[in-house]
Amino acid sequence: MLRLRAFRPSNDKIVKIQLHPTHPWLVTADASDRVSVWNWEHRQVIYELKAGGVDERRLVGAKLEKLAEGESEPRGKSTEAMRGGSVQQVNFYDDDVRFWQLWRNRSAAAEAPSAVSNVTSAFASPAPSTKGRHFLVICCVNKAIFLDLVTMRGRDVPKQELDNKSLICMEFLCRSTAGDGPPLVAFGGSDGVIRVLSMISWKLVRRYTGGHKGSISCLMTFMASSGEALLVSGGSDGLLVLWSADHGQDSRELVPKLSLKAHDGGVVAVELSRVIGGAPQLITIGADKTLAIWDTISFKELRRIKPVPKLACHSVASWCHPRAPNLDILTCVKDSHIWAIEHPTYSALTRPLCELSSLIPPQVLAPNKKLRVYCMVAHPLQPHLVATGTNIGVIVSEFDARSIPAVAPIPTPTGNREHSAIYVVERELKLLNFQLSNTANPSLGSNGSLSETGKYRGDSAEPLHVKQMKKHISTPVPHDSYSVLSVSSSGKYLAIVWPDIPYFTIYKVSDWSVVDSGSARLLAWDTCCDRFAILDSALPPRMPIIPKGGSSRKAKEAAAAAAQAAAVAASAASAASVQVRILLDDGTSNILMRSIGDRSEPVIGLHGGALLGVAYRTSRRISPVAATAISTIQSMPLSGFGSGGLSSFTTLDDGFNSHKSPAEAAPQNFQLYSWETFQPVGGLLPHPEWTAWDQTVEYCAFAYQHYIVISSLRPQYRYLGDVAIPYATGAVWHRRQLFVATPTTIECVFVDAGVAAIDIETRKRKEEMKMKEAQARAVAEHGDLALIAVDGLQSATQERIPLRPPMLQVVRLASFQHAPSVPPFLTLPKQTKVDGDDSAMPIEEKKVNEIAVGGGGVSVAVTRFPTEQKRPVGPLVVVGVRDGVLWLIDRYMCAHALSLSHPGIRCRCLAAYGDAVSAVKWASRLGREHHDDLAQFMMGMGYATEALHLPGISKRLEFDLAMQSNDLKRALQCLLTMSNSRDIGQDGIGLDLNDILNITAKKENIVEAVQGIVKFAREFLDLIDAADATAQVDIAREALKRLAAAGSVKGALQGHELRRLALCLANHGELTRLNGLVSNLISAGLGREAAFSAAVLGDNALMEKSWQDTGMLAEAVLHAHAHGRPTLKNLVQAWNKMLQKEIDHAPSKKIDAASAFLASLEEPKLTSLTEAGKKPPIEILPPGMPSLSALITTQKKPTPGIQSSQQKPLQLEGPPTATPEAVTVSAATTATSEAPENASAATTTTSAATENAPPSTTPEAGSSPLPSEASKPTVDDKAPTSSPGSNSDQIAPVEGIPETIASDSALPPQIPDNQGASVPASTTLPMSDVLG
Repeated sequence: MLRLRAFRPSNDKIVKIQLHPTHPWLVTADASDRVSVWNWEHRQVIYELKAGGVDERRLVGAKLEKLAEGESEPRGKSTEAMRGGSVQQVNFYDDDVRFWQLWRNRSAAAEAPSAVSNVTSAFASPAPSTKGRHFLVICCVNKAIFLDLVTMRGRDVPKQELDNKSLICMEFLCRSTAGDGPPLVAFGGSDGVIRVLSMISWKLVRRYTGGHKGSISCLMTFMASSGEALLVSGGSDGLLVLWSADHGQDSRELVPKLSLKAHDGGVVAVELSRVIGGAPQLITIGADKTLAIWDTISFKELRRIKPVPKLACHSVASWCHPRAPNLDILTCVKDSHIWAIEHPTYSALTRPLCELSSLIPPQVLAPNKKLRVYCMVAHPLQPHLVATGTNIGVIVSEFDARSIPAVAPIPTPTGNREHSAIYVVERELKLLNFQLSNTANPSLGSNGSLSETGKYRGDSAEPLHVKQMKKHISTPVPHDSYSVLSVSSSGKYLAIVWPDIPYFTIYKVSDWSVVDSGSARLLAWDTCCDRFAILDSALPPRMPIIPKGGSSRKAKEAAAAAAQAAAVAASAASAASVQVRILLDDGTSNILMRSIGDRSEPVIGLHGGALLGVAYRTSRRISPVAATAISTIQSMPLSGFGSGGLSSFTTLDDGFNSHKSPAEAAPQNFQLYSWETFQPVGGLLPHPEWTAWDQTVEYCAFAYQHYIVISSLRPQYRYLGDVAIPYATGAVWHRRQLFVATPTTIECVFVDAGVAAIDIETRKRKEEMKMKEAQARAVAEHGDLALIAVDGLQSATQERIPLRPPMLQVVRLASFQHAPSVPPFLTLPKQTKVDGDDSAMPIEEKKVNEIAVGGGGVSVAVTRFPTEQKRPVGPLVVVGVRDGVLWLIDRYMCAHALSLSHPGIRCRCLAAYGDAVSAVKWASRLGREHHDDLAQFMMGMGYATEALHLPGISKRLEFDLAMQSNDLKRALQCLLTMSNSRDIGQDGIGLDLNDILNITAKKENIVEAVQGIVKFAREFLDLIDAADATAQVDIAREALKRLAAAGSVKGALQGHELRRLALCLANHGELTRLNGLVSNLISAGLGREAAFSAAVLGDNALMEKSWQDTGMLAEAVLHAHAHGRPTLKNLVQAWNKMLQKEIDHAPSKKIDAASAFLASLEEPKLTSLTEAGKKPPIEILPPGMPSLSALITTQKKPTPGIQSSQQKPLQLEGPPTATPEAVTVSAATTATSEAPENASAATTTTSAATENAPPSTTPEAGSSPLPSEASKPTVDDKAPTSSPGSNSDQIAPVEGIPETIASDSALPPQIPDNQGASVPASTTLPMSDVLG
């Protein structure tokens, strides 16, 4: 799918452009000689400068640097102050650029059948030359600027140092041998001489003379099939000159090897083209508006074409995209298109690849302004990215990043070390055989020996030696357009689908006979058998070709015919149905189901696997810009001979591609169906870009744009998690390993479902079903006698299955970037010199290359994971793991092998494969400091028992592993070691003389041991629970002794830990230790924990003592009342005294004079001074308990004078049960007494309410109330109530609950209060009202 990847507007036209191979950097130069470095992935400008003139920022920076270094003012003019002139070329240079330049040259030369062995073999990476720097190199007419993007320091080389000749172009030289020579850059001069500059000494080291009579316009290095490094130059005189670039020693003057006439009017650009199965070719474009292709062996002209009539090309790029297999060259002229040239095997026509004006936002382009392309470059490592410089800015286009090469691997027979894959090239089926080379290969790493250089063989980042051979198959294929290959689960059948035709064919692999064919553009295989589904559709009419340069009438007719054909194709697609067929053993194909699903939406995707996935098109609105882009793409006949119904860069799911914003919700348009019943399974899901199912039908992966969702299928579907691997193009399962390919990396995801509760339940059900089946079989054979069983002695041990969460771990195996190195400005490592050698090597780098040698001479890798290997270029097909390596096939149909021999990777692969014993053996080759990490991985994979054999694991991890593997004895030993508590908790009779003499030392040891036990208290408790679950009493008691010893120390354990400890002591019958624990808790002031422990012990007296001695009298009163304790009266008195003391010492509130005066007006006046001194004490009682003050007053004989005014204390009780609004509180009080913690909280609330109650006054008791009111109970749940003799601080009843107030005297007038009602202190309240 064609889409806009990035766009950066510009006020001036972009005339020079270049992409960095590994970083998302793009450097441009506009017509005003402004140079910009732009991060196209994050849309950020990294650096800008005016290279044509004098950049003031660089000039000031250079002066400051010289002043900082102590240099005086320079005598002459600095190089930064010189005007650069017109920018001729821009480029990046660092270790990545150097490596991939050498890789491109060598891989192109290795395609030739006559290539020598040193070219076809894997080459060693060149030594790092830039040491972590990233240079931006700008070639101007008057000077060359070398700017380090890391340190932002620059080096300007004026043309005076290059014979005072203007600089026109540049190229970085690389030799065929991977030597440690200095980086060299060649500049093409205006006098026809090539001058080579060293980037170490910054001096002129070489000249190439005698080749050109005019100026040199372009330079490029490449490698011949003979292995010789060559430099080719094109000049304004139209000559193409070859030079030898393979010179180790500096030679002052070099003459050309070959010179030939290429173009009239001058050579504009030169490019290297890699040819599958042939020698590399050179592509040149000239001022004569022609494009010429040259053979690099005979240097003869192969063909010459005019890409666009009447327009001259200015940029050319070699291209090999799997979505357009017939196109191999991209070029640009000054219009709005990117043009593509077909392979000469076909029609060799030039076709517009895309219309750029349809990709950019419409508001960017002015109504009367036309878009013009001035430069173009294809990404060297990601061919789906093409950057163009236009008159409105930089456009980065993306062409179907998800397409993969048309190749399918065939299953390898057991024991065979030669593997095969089938691919399609030029209407021909071909067989690719590949295997590891027989030479000494470090990939397997079986011996773990040392290499001659002292490096560990398995840790080598160099590519593996692969032996491959391509064979022809006599069976032709009917079409040459874009194809998709797939193999059935058994490997017996090969399916090829041509989506653009649409057509499919299924071949039998044994004799390559056609067993089925028809019209379809989508096909999906079943994972379990040779069954497949196709999207059956009628053949659409051919799309007519729009003629170039024809009359307007013909063009309109062709456009109308194209629109009609597109409408017919759309209607045919909407009428398509999903059909399921099966291939029988005799090679015949039978239709199982003619149409799956009853949905009316058109099908846009099929995904095979254990279930059949069908994606439907959902209704959506398309913007006019998107509609224009889609119509433009669909009108481009890119397939061979223009016979395709649809473009190579469009699919029917164009509305759901990666150009959607993340904010848009993914439509639910993907349905899974059963292959057996053809019925839907589950609900609708978002449409994945691809799916991958495990061969054992245990795991599946659904890939989306920014992540991959991984799920478990057994015993039932369960979501495990997702991994953030964006833009993944394909993946292959290998047991519990998912190998994923992205456009820039190769990742490995280790997956394990863990153990969930549903797994344990399913396991129990299966065991029960097996027992029932066995019992049924026995009854069927022997009758009812089979049911008679004799119970023998059975062991009490039980199996404990611990739960384990799912595990997903991602390891990056390969990427494009060079191994990261530390820039010198960050750290300057000490240099060490070897005797007799001037070469210095950083200590850090030497340490990385070192290996540790273990016992028996076994080498040990010092790194956790290997350094990232180099990813093959372009889109890849992941074959899978065979012979211990990961196989990949690229777009040039070449097989590549990634090593998995590093111990950190090999151990994980073996554990994921199920061979945990071998994984532990391989761990001996891994440094012990990495054993913890490996043990964590193995525990996540379910191999905790095997991980215990790793010698380098820590005690903390050893405890976790022992607990996971139910080795509780070892877990106890680890805990005793970690907590240093082996001598704690032992039952000693007494102390002997030595113990008495060393009592101080023993005290220190005890303190240290208690601290250790407290640190691992949770682990001790978990160990006790596990031992109880498996009936290992001795282990539980050993742990319990030490934990009880720590619990006897004040403040050592937390509250929840103490409660668990009390339960454990009671469970094990340790009553003596439990009684001692209660006493220690009481002395420590932990009333709740002490009462809980006493409750577990079953001692009510001890429980009451726990509350009382720790000051929690409310809980003690509730407990005594609930259990009818004789100490209830004393507890209530003590509690009321404590509350009275809190009230008496309550702080007085400060109020201003106005508030005090207003309050005094509301207060009733006292009738006598004798009443003012009376303040009855506060009295709160449990329900049903008589008043304490009433007992006292009944003993005294009242005087006749004041008998009429004598008041009986109010008794607040719950209303009678007959009343509908009545609320019974005694039961609640009893329940509260059973839960001491709740009582404590209620007491806190009571005291807080007592302190914060507002002051209020009432009339004295001597006032004359109405007799009728005295005998009438008052129920009021809204207005506050007050009674005679109230105290200044009182308790408010709960609002909303009716209360019955019984009194001998009349109820006084009620005084409203904003903060709540007040009750006199002499009032008796039920406990439920107080604590409620």
